Amino acid sequence: MDLTQIAQLLDQTLSPDGHVVRASTEALDCLSSLPQFPFALLSIAAGGQNQGQRVAASTYLKNFARRNIEVSNGSSSRVSQEFKSQLMRTLLQAEASVLKILVEAFRIIVVAEFVKQNSWPDLVPDLRSAIQSSNVISNGASSELSTINTLTVLHALVRPFQYFLNPKVAKEPVPPQLELIAKEILAPLLTVFHHLVEKARANHGRKDLETEKILLLICKCLYFAVRSFMPSAVAPLLSSFCHDLIFILGSLSLDHGDTSEDEYLLRLKTGKRALLIFCSLTTRHRKYCDKLMQDIINCVLKIGKCSSNISKLDFLSERIVSLAFDVISHVLETGPGWRLVSPHFSFLLESAILPALMLNEKEEISGWREDLFTARKSAINLLGVVSMSKGPPTVSSNNGSSASSKRKKGEKNKKNNQRSIGELLVLPCLSKFPIPSDATASDPKILKDYFGVLMAYGGLQDFLKEKKPAFTTSLVKTRVLPLYSFSFCPPYLVAAASWVLGELASCLPEEMSVDIYSSLLKALAMPDKKDTSCYPVRVAAAGAIAGLLENEYLPPEWLALLQVVISRIGNEDEENIILFQLLNSIVEAGNENTAIHIPHIISSLVDVISKSIHPSVEPWPHVVVRGFEALAVMAQSWEDFMLEKVEQNDSSEKKASGQGAIARALSALLQQAWLTVPLEAEASPPASCIDHSSTLLRSIILSVTGSSVIVELKLSELLLVWADMISDWHAWEESEDMAVFDCIKEVVSLHSKYGLESFIVRQIPPAPAPPVPQRSIIEAISVFVSEAILQYPSAIWRAFSCVHILLHVPKYSSETEGVRLSLAAVFCRAAFFHLKGVRSKPSSLWKPLLLAIASCYLCHPDTVEAILEKEGDGGFATWASAMAFACTHSSEVGLSAKSEIKLMVMTLLKMTERLLGVGNPSGGLLRDCFTSLIKTSIQLKELDEEMEEEENDEESEDDDNDDEDEDDDEIEIDDEESESEHEETEEQFLERYAQAASALENGTVEEGDAEDQEVEIELGSLEEADEQKMVISLIERYHHVLIKGQALSPELVSSFINAFPDSTSFFHQYM
Repeated sequence: MDLTQIAQLLDQTLSPDGHVVRASTEALDCLSSLPQFPFALLSIAAGGQNQGQRVAASTYLKNFARRNIEVSNGSSSRVSQEFKSQLMRTLLQAEASVLKILVEAFRIIVVAEFVKQNSWPDLVPDLRSAIQSSNVISNGASSELSTINTLTVLHALVRPFQYFLNPKVAKEPVPPQLELIAKEILAPLLTVFHHLVEKARANHGRKDLETEKILLLICKCLYFAVRSFMPSAVAPLLSSFCHDLIFILGSLSLDHGDTSEDEYLLRLKTGKRALLIFCSLTTRHRKYCDKLMQDIINCVLKIGKCSSNISKLDFLSERIVSLAFDVISHVLETGPGWRLVSPHFSFLLESAILPALMLNEKEEISGWREDLFTARKSAINLLGVVSMSKGPPTVSSNNGSSASSKRKKGEKNKKNNQRSIGELLVLPCLSKFPIPSDATASDPKILKDYFGVLMAYGGLQDFLKEKKPAFTTSLVKTRVLPLYSFSFCPPYLVAAASWVLGELASCLPEEMSVDIYSSLLKALAMPDKKDTSCYPVRVAAAGAIAGLLENEYLPPEWLALLQVVISRIGNEDEENIILFQLLNSIVEAGNENTAIHIPHIISSLVDVISKSIHPSVEPWPHVVVRGFEALAVMAQSWEDFMLEKVEQNDSSEKKASGQGAIARALSALLQQAWLTVPLEAEASPPASCIDHSSTLLRSIILSVTGSSVIVELKLSELLLVWADMISDWHAWEESEDMAVFDCIKEVVSLHSKYGLESFIVRQIPPAPAPPVPQRSIIEAISVFVSEAILQYPSAIWRAFSCVHILLHVPKYSSETEGVRLSLAAVFCRAAFFHLKGVRSKPSSLWKPLLLAIASCYLCHPDTVEAILEKEGDGGFATWASAMAFACTHSSEVGLSAKSEIKLMVMTLLKMTERLLGVGNPSGGLLRDCFTSLIKTSIQLKELDEEMEEEENDEESEDDDNDDEDEDDDEIEIDDEESESEHEETEEQFLERYAQAASALENGTVEEGDAEDQEVEIELGSLEEADEQKMVISLIERYHHVLIKGQALSPELVSSFINAFPDSTSFFHQYM
């Protein structure tokens, strides 16, 4: 292979000219099938002419490995030993820029070959030898092997073991590969680590860059090794290793934010990794570190008190303080943790937690930071854990004073005589900070300190849940709500107060709702003050209201809440996005309380959204997407509201006018989005918000009361654009495509009632456009549905229901029957192609696929038979046999709904009749079809009788259920109490997740939603067919062939005669 050619192509991939890059990439892709290609890339990565070329070769090799190397279980090895050896040699000697990329390719191979298959026996011995011979470990400055390179390779080797490998096993043992790595490499490295730490200790603060890199890499390797498992070779060395980590943490200077030196930055990263290791040890491997807990606690407490300097610390230093709080939280949740931490509660609260909560100099004026790794977040979490801890018993004992202070295992429900630390220490400490007043308005320290107090209150929700409602009422009324009334109160304090109310939503007393919502609405409507933005106040209020609604803490007046939200929408896009989300929460929680206002709200929102829509821009701005989402939520809420009113026979003229107003507003919005043709020729509207747009379109369709409304709302034009958009849809997600399928059903129903222009056949466009017929609405929809059948198992149920509706609900004339034939052909091919992929094992996916072909067969049996036979392997016989199996093994396939069984009966009728026409009455396929027809007919008859009995018994059952509901409520209350007392253990958690993993591997995910499987099929023109008469008629016409030519069991014949007594005369030979 010509290395020069490949090197030149790699150089060209770095060109600023996009055409050159594409051409060179295509040329490399053509060469990639050659067996020597990966070797050539390795050679260039190791010895290319320049760094750019070497990096390009490494990058292409990484992507090549990602595309071509199997990582699934049971796959055979595709990487030669020669290539793996050359890759190892290159890695151990590569420069840093190449090593960083090339090690990713190595990790892909490690997962495929070593982790999944355990088929690289030389890997660990070779790497151990390389580490031993490397420059730092062997003390040989002339060594060609870099210790940093070897440890980087080790890091990539250990990294896959940070997670459990087999989630189906509740208690997964340590993988043998990890045990081997620990024994041969990690255990000896811990000795090296200890020597390096001793060397650093002797240097009295002076740091060596290479040493710091090695310390960090070893810590990373150990972290991945113990994050989930505990290798037996590592466990005995934990004590020495942890004390080395404690020294490293103690060497950090967190009283300033200067991390400009590379050596100190690496030391900080090592300290961060040390704390992550402590978190893993205390949560996953307690029995190995119980004796180390005291030293760990002493170490992290010293780090915690550095929170007073939080304003001077950079992100990494603050992350270390945050992790120190996390370690304390984890320790406190263990058995001996309370005994170790409780003596330090006062110090912890006053010197570590509260300083982290206070407002500091680097806070943005627009509000507090929301990232997950701030010291404040961890401090709030720790405060919640501390506040729930129990203090010493209040009942004194003469000789039990020492014992009473110990937290005894198993006494969770016997602590009525103990008060929590939240009550004994936290709240008294917080009460020392006065709430700001007119007299202290100019004191910045009081304002900043009280910000921290509010943060602390937000972390006490679990503690307050255990207190009486009056306790929370007093706290909120005296320490939070007054802030909304002070004219001087700075925005960040009001925002923090709103955040507190949102955090405490689950424990707020009902009688406070008027005061709470009044305060939050005041904050939500707060205007900006001169040079001070109140945006964080409004955002915090919106978040708090959403939290209250989510916890079913409802407002006393819905209209007032809606008025404030609607009045604020339209000012700034960033704020509109948040208000749209809040509006969703309000409408979903308000039900009929908000539904009556929806027509007016939608009209207002459409005006706002339309100002931000630019048809030529794709994707749409985020504010438009959120606006469409809000409109979709309201449209669905209005539909539910209208259905409820129809059931109550309350369909007033006012409701009808409301529906009309909604439809006109939504139609105008979609017309602007889809029908506004830009100046550019043949420009199509952006395919944004397909799911929400489908919901809006469906709402418009539901408002139609006549053909004139269709014209007024330009529905035909909108549907043409929508159908073309969904035909190119490929971003499949269950939550998104569901709205599209629902809309398809309503479109077909609308056409059946009033007739839609261009639904089945689209007119040829007028001149000067070329006279080429374009896709009709139904043809474009069929592309979407067939793609769903072919590609997306989770959508097959919904796709099948649409197949039947599209074929059997519309009325096709002789001129348009050709369209139905083409639809049946497309659907049949897609369904049978997918069926062949899953036919080896019966599953619930069989049913929609079989019935989709059945729907096509009932329309055009000749076409379907020809398509199935063209597929080869006896396609028609394969499908017919699967149909027969589905009828006789309904428990495995799940054939149960009446509409499904009726469709099966109709299909078997046609199959049997056509097979009889072939003239082979003794054929096995005919026998199977007729037997299945008899069984399915009996099943359908029995189902009809059961449904009649259920209808007759409904009234009496309803009366009985009313009486039972009260008992059920009492039982539920008892169950909830018992569940709260018996929390899930770690073993139960792991067992539950192992069962879930097994279910996922068995294909449950690919079989669609259970809700979809329960939906009845809309039979359309087949609804009126009397299948029972048709079955009897078939037997009457062909009984001399069917009865005499088939071997039917006496039990089956007896069941059929019992179900259909009129057929007795045809079965004399079985009597």
